[in-house]
Amino acid sequence: MPPDPPVHARRFYEREGLLANPVARGPEGRRVYREQDVEWLRICTNLRASGMPLATVRRYADLVRQGNGNESQRLALLREHREQVTNQLSRLTACLDLISYKIKIYEDASRTVPPTNCGTPPGCRASPRRVDRPRAHREHASATRR
Repeated sequence: MPPDPPVHARRFYEREGLLANPVARGPEGRRVYREQDVEWLRICTNLRASGMPLATVRRYADLVRQGNGNESQRLALLREHREQVTNQLSRLTACLDLISYKIKIYEDASRTVPPTNCGTPPGCRASPRRVDRPRAHREHASATRR
């Protein structure tokens, strides 16, 4: 089971009017979250994490608060969101495929680079010794050669 949403998330969703039911208060006036409140918060945070706009979460919460009789509207809302999440997953999968392809290219290339290569591009005339020297030493060496 996922962890309970943090206090700041609980208060945010309550302040935004996104809870399905009012939060009960204890004798000292402190909020007392029931398991059903925490479960609803998990649903809301997952909807938000999957990209559902706050306005849509609010609409969904309104439908839930209205009770039975609007299940078809809730279903339509969730199906539309599922479609958006599925499309986003497809785009992310394509991005991941490209990244994996590029990683493979670099891994393959790094296996074929001779170990004596100083890491400079082909055609570079810098010697490994000069590249590895600290800047102050390079400046001193070039000044003494002039």
